[in-house]
This record gives sequence, structure tokens and C-alpha cells, in this order.
Amino acid sequence: MSGPGQSHGKGGTGSSAALSAFARVYGASQRPRLFQAPGRVNLIGEHTDYNDGYVMPAAIDFKTWIAAGWRNDSKLAVHSVRFDETRVFDLNDPSLKSEHHWSDYILGVALELRRTGLSLQGANLAVYGDVPLGAGLSSSASLEVATAYALASIGGGSLARKGLALLCQRAENDFVGARVGIMDPFVAAHGQNGHALMLDCRSLDYDLVPLPQGVSLVICNTMVKHQLASGEYNIRRRECEEGVAAMKQVFPDIRALRDVSLEMLDKPAAVLSPVIYRRCRHIVSENARVLAAADALREAGLPTFGELMYQSHASLRDHYEVSCPELDLMVTIASGAPGVVGARMTGGGFGGCTVNIVKTGEIESFSKHLAGDYSKVTGTTPEIYVTTASEGVREITGGVV
Repeated sequence: MSGPGQSHGKGGTGSSAALSAFARVYGASQRPRLFQAPGRVNLIGEHTDYNDGYVMPAAIDFKTWIAAGWRNDSKLAVHSVRFDETRVFDLNDPSLKSEHHWSDYILGVALELRRTGLSLQGANLAVYGDVPLGAGLSSSASLEVATAYALASIGGGSLARKGLALLCQRAENDFVGARVGIMDPFVAAHGQNGHALMLDCRSLDYDLVPLPQGVSLVICNTMVKHQLASGEYNIRRRECEEGVAAMKQVFPDIRALRDVSLEMLDKPAAVLSPVIYRRCRHIVSENARVLAAADALREAGLPTFGELMYQSHASLRDHYEVSCPELDLMVTIASGAPGVVGARMTGGGFGGCTVNIVKTGEIESFSKHLAGDYSKVTGTTPEIYVTTASEGVREITGGVV
């Protein structure tokens, strides 16, 4: 992983690692095909995706690579370079279920592909990923999207990218047991170099928003791990659903918090408990911030974009309550660092990373300032990654596009 101030880019290493593992585990006689899918960072619009709202993520230059070969039986063999472990499943076994294991993400996708009618037999897969685990950079969606694209491709089928994203979301919801929204697999499938995606999570319409020249995405890892599959993430979803149910008693036409305005939320008749009110307020105000942020980027209004990032973090901290002391500290330090435009937590929360928009010429001084001050307070050295907005899932050959 990258250290403070270092750029990231391991395309050759990642493809070589997947191909070498395939030859070692399955033999050199079969020539596999090679696929990759990115992780993501969310610039603004947190926890809005599962409320039919708006988000603005970007695919990043951390990836999952999969070397994939076809089998003539019904076995799915999966080797992880990161965990140095191989698992084998019989796709015809009706008793297959989640084991709370890294292979769940792959098996869940394979079973979901079968349910769509794809003629999926067996496959040999070797997986290498460098998306940091538990950092809020969507290592799971990167793995799922790469798996779905690889299995569909070697099976002779095809999936539209929107359908691919929806399939991966279903696999993680239904098989893995994490009630994730559509944002992560969508941007892993649709990302484009140099652009963020302004995504409407209800219609799945999206615009590509160019990132301005002269600034970079700097991701700062608190080194605090989070867990989403069980726990607070699912609780927040239930709280949002409770808010919608209560609001429907006053506004029967709403379908999700996407349909609620701050004025509606503050109607005296819309009686919500203090906790549910705070959850709803974050979602409603965050949707408005995403729309304003997209306008700011289109109009080169970087100071406005940065201020919206700070407002987003404050709302996640105070209203949605998914931040943590380390994330709050990191944003506070960043706000006084050289070259920073804006900073906020990114991802599900309870640890993980912040995303920072930083003037490119001041990345080194920004990184030194943040790493030094964070280490003084916490005793932990953060990892800092300088990355670009990257391409979505694709097939590559021998590590070369």
C-alpha cells in the first residue's frame, strides 16, 4: 500500500499476481483471460443511495484483478492471493449458503448469475486485489463486479453494465447479507477516467462530471477498520425506513426520503422521534448538497464544493452518527492543511477513510501536515493515497489493455 504522499498504481503488479497465481494453482496448460474492476471513493452523497437519492462517486486506481478459466464441470474454484487460500464449490449443490467468508462475495455473484439464466458451468478463478480492506473504498463491490464480468464473459454471455451493477447489489444484499445500495457496484461498472459520476439512484440515470484541472483526490486512511455486513449500517437503513413510514402518514405520495424536503420534514404534523428525525435530516440535506456540488464542479466553483464537503461531514457526524473520533480528527486537521479545498469522511463510516480535494502542487506538504498531526494525537501513522478518477470494469490481456 502507498505511504504518505505517494501516488498509487500497481496495474502491472496486479495483473502479474493474478496470472501467476492462476498458473501455480491450476497449472500452466490453460491460458486464462484477465479482468479488472476498480474500488471507489465517494466525493459527496453518503448513505443516500439506498434512499433513492443522489451520489457522486469516482472509480479509483485501486483494483481487483481476476484471471479466469473455464471448466467442464460444475465446480467453481477460487484462489485468493491476498489470503493465500483456495476454495472449491459445486454450483449444483442446493445447500450452498453464506459462510461469512471472503469467498461469499464471489459465490453469491455466481449463484445470482445462474438465477438470471446465464449458462454458467464451472470456472477456475485467481483473484488479486489491492483495494484496502475495511477502509470504505468498496473492496467488496470491486471484487463482485470483476467476478460477474469475468464469469459472464468466459461463459459466452453478456450483461449490460447497469444490469451487472444491479446483479452485484442483489448478491451482496441477499447472499452476503449486507444491505448495500447501488452506488458501489454502479461506479465500479461505469467509472471513467478523469470524471466523477453524478448518479440518480432511483432512475439510475447518471452524468459524467469532469474533475477540475489542478487538483487531486487524496484519500487518508485512519487505519480504523469498520464492519458493515452486520451492525450499524443495517440499523441506519431500518431507521430510514421507519422515517419513511412515519412521513407517509402525512405525505402519502412519498416513496423514499428522496421525496422529502426539509420543509416537509419540519412540518409539525410529521412527528418523528429525535433519532429518526436526525437520520432523515441527514439524508434530505445530503441530497441537496450533492445537487449543489455537481453544479459547483460544472461551474468551476471549487470553494463551494469544498464547503459542501465539510457540511456533509458535519451532518454524518451529528445527524447520521456514523463518524468516529479518528475521522473527525482527520477532517479537522485537513481543514487547516496546505492546499486543501475540502475534506469529509467517505464510505459507510465507523472508521475507514477521508476524501480530500487538494491542489496538486501542494500534495506533499498537505500529506506531511496531516500525517504528522494525526500521528501525534493518535500514535498511529495513517496511510495516504493520491489517486485519479479511473476506468470501470474491463477485460485486459497480459496486464496490457
